[in-house]
Amino acid sequence: MTRWLSRLAALIGIALALLTLAQPAHAEKRVALVIGNNDYKNVPKLQKAVNDARTMGDTLKQLGFSVMVAENQTRQAFSQSLLAFDKAVEPGDTAFFFYAGHGFEIAGQNFLLPTDVPAAAEGQEELVRDASILADRIIERLQNRKVRTAILVFDACRNNPFERNGTRAVAGGGGLAPMTQLPEGVFSVFSAGPRQTALDRLSNNDDNPNSVFTRTFAKELTQPGLNLVQVAQRTRRLVSEMAETVSHKQIPVYFDQMVDDVFLNGAAARAQPETAKPAEPSQKIAALPPVSMPRTAPSGDSVNAPIAMFSRHNGGWTVVFSIADPTLGISWRIGDSGEFRETGFIDTLDPRTRKRMPNPSIELAADAPAATIQVRYVDASGDLQGPFPIRFDPEAALIRDQRKILDMTATSWLSFREFNGLLVYYTHLMSYRCAIREVRVGIDSAVPDKVLKMPPCDPRDPSVIPHDSQPYLKLAPATKSVSVELTYRDGSVSEIKSFRR
Repeated sequence: MTRWLSRLAALIGIALALLTLAQPAHAEKRVALVIGNNDYKNVPKLQKAVNDARTMGDTLKQLGFSVMVAENQTRQAFSQSLLAFDKAVEPGDTAFFFYAGHGFEIAGQNFLLPTDVPAAAEGQEELVRDASILADRIIERLQNRKVRTAILVFDACRNNPFERNGTRAVAGGGGLAPMTQLPEGVFSVFSAGPRQTALDRLSNNDDNPNSVFTRTFAKELTQPGLNLVQVAQRTRRLVSEMAETVSHKQIPVYFDQMVDDVFLNGAAARAQPETAKPAEPSQKIAALPPVSMPRTAPSGDSVNAPIAMFSRHNGGWTVVFSIADPTLGISWRIGDSGEFRETGFIDTLDPRTRKRMPNPSIELAADAPAATIQVRYVDASGDLQGPFPIRFDPEAALIRDQRKILDMTATSWLSFREFNGLLVYYTHLMSYRCAIREVRVGIDSAVPDKVLKMPPCDPRDPSVIPHDSQPYLKLAPATKSVSVELTYRDGSVSEIKSFRR
């Protein structure tokens, strides 16, 4: 009897498990909260933030989001809107948060200002903190809800809202601080870079109801086949160009910690057979995995295709191939025709094959054009694998290589020297300037507010410093420290590094 009951229990358990598997999984959905604050009581009012929120709400509805629009939020109303947002999102969802209004940075933290924020003065930073919404806390809440993708957009980079004639304001230049330490799955966009102000309009004749950033960003979001990074890049370029027409500097920045490519209006088009089943409407797609392009390779292709690392030096390019399989030989050619050339061998034995290790690198000329490098190798069984196409883009490879070097050598960005006074050298930054859009430094300040002039990038000889360039600053003898911040070519911003004598 006992044995029969045990078998019955096991059968019931299996049946329940099968029923559970048969249940439809939670359908990932898109949820958005957009907030616009115009009617501030104690700091300057804004004109277009509410319109920006409405425009973004309409745009996100077109993209299949369930949208909550909140306007002119007091501290209590702001909290209630965030609670409703919490309840609306579920694990696996795509969450979109948009804020237009006043924002303020205190000690590296970003605060979104409700309409009833008090008119704080110097030394009253705690009033602002207590009365405002911490942007990082919104990210934490979405992480706690286990959303798959969190998108945060801030059109809040304006002047210091606490400045008053005849008074000392809360310390800060207005705007928001860069969010460089984002958790996985988060994408954030700012309407302007650090210490830049965002334009509401281009001129007195500009009657567009939206800010320069929002009108552009909303339009780019609806472009089919663009992922979020492409949307942010196109928005940055267009906004920057429009701002330059009125001699204003506004370069939107984004920070990307997403695992997947995210397409809000359909994935990039790919060739489909005529009999292929039509794609599902884009509104049902919350977040798609990266678009995988087919790789040209013969039958018998190894799953361990080579990858390549490109490094630029005075003599040209070094390309290092990394191959997971044990190899007996490597050969390569440029393009789809011509003879393959062997890379040769180095004086090292591969313990996996007990034979000399093939040379994993090749050299290219300094002026080598963009091309496809075909690589093949002989595996440990003597079978020929490949060829595998590896794309070589000199401009992109140069920027990527120099950015990597800068990140790895951050302690060498600046150096002090006493020679007929105190000098601070930035020779290292000049040597890798092709990856840099702008360098800012702060003298005895943690806030970099001075732009260093850098010579233009010369792709033919990128590391050479022009003879007429001055790679140092003359400082007052009493200077104790210098802070530095880099804006990279892609618009991302480095952490602020401090260098002391």
